[in-house]
Amino acid sequence: MALWGPMGASMFKPNAKGQRLVAIFLLGNLLFNYPLLALFNRHDSLFGIPLLYLYVFGAWALLIALLAYVVEKR
Repeated sequence: MALWGPMGASMFKPNAKGQRLVAIFLLGNLLFNYPLLALFNRHDSLFGIPLLYLYVFGAWALLIALLAYVVEKR
């Protein structure tokens, strides 16, 4: 059911910011899904930090940075 504004125009027009936020959401789902997490679930470590922890926090930081960029961009 669509909501209609003045002169019959839809009030919910897709915009670029909304589409980018949906794309970041889908990227987050992909990054934290089983197949990619399984790739980094090893006994290896980098600078004494397990590889899985580095991947999770790196992907998390990437998503936060992308969200900040999209939301703050005019």
